[in-house]
Amino acid sequence: MRTYSYAAVFEPTERDGGFTVTFPDVPEAITEGDDMADAREMAADALGIVLLTYLEQGKPLPEAKAEGVMIAPDAEVAAKIAVIETFREAGISRSELARRMGKDEKEARRVLDPDTSTKLPMLALALSAMGKRLVVGLEAAE
Repeated sequence: MRTYSYAAVFEPTERDGGFTVTFPDVPEAITEGDDMADAREMAADALGIVLLTYLEQGKPLPEAKAEGVMIAPDAEVAAKIAVIETFREAGISRSELARRMGKDEKEARRVLDPDTSTKLPMLALALSAMGKRLVVGLEAAE
């Protein structure tokens, strides 16, 4: 099961209580937050943006090798990443994806666009059309 989680490094900033967050396996993902909770939220956002950018540029997603505090993008972003990655691996056309989903090609194009927000049911439908199942997990928010 793919989770799109990567280890994050939290370093205190010079201002009181703030943190800078980096990802050893995803060097382009750098952010900061005013406190630990804000830093974790900003880290999830930054990670999601960078992973979607990798896919938009045709780059493979990095392998998660580092250990530490694991951060994952928000659920809708992770599902969008899963759809795009699965579509590329499936080697089918957008028209074929649309046909399998029972939707028009415009809808399939939106589902595959990293810059277009898509609701979870539509992402789950796209994954199902490609022989995958979206699985939701639960973990402590910390």
